Amino acid sequence: MTDLTARRAQLMTRLGELDRRIHSIEDQLDDPRPKDWEDAAIESEGDEVLESLGLQSEAEIRRIRAALERLRTGTYGECVECGAEIAAARLDLLPDTPFCKTCAQGH
Repeated sequence: MTDLTARRAQLMTRLGELDRRIHSIEDQLDDPRPKDWEDAAIESEGDEVLESLGLQSEAEIRRIRAALERLRTGTYGECVECGAEIAAARLDLLPDTPFCKTCAQGH
C-alpha cells in the first residue's frame, strides 16, 4: 500500500487547490453585471459554467474530506461497499475513491 502520509499530503494539496478555485469562482460570480444586454447574456452563460465548476469542486471536496476521515480511522484503502482492498493503482488515479473497481461499476 502507498505511504499513507504521502497520500494524506496529496489529498490536502488537492483540497487547498479546490478551496482556492471555489473562492475564485465566488469572486467572479460577485462581479457586477454589465448593463449591455448582449454582454449580460454572455456573462450569464459564463456564470452557469462557473456555478457548475463550483458544484463539481464542492462534491470533490466532500469526497476528499471523507477520504481523510478514512485515513484517520484506519479504513482508507478499503472499499466502503464490500470491504475489499482498493488497488494501489486505483488509489493513485483516484485518491479519494471509496470504492474498489468492482463496486464502483455498480455506482
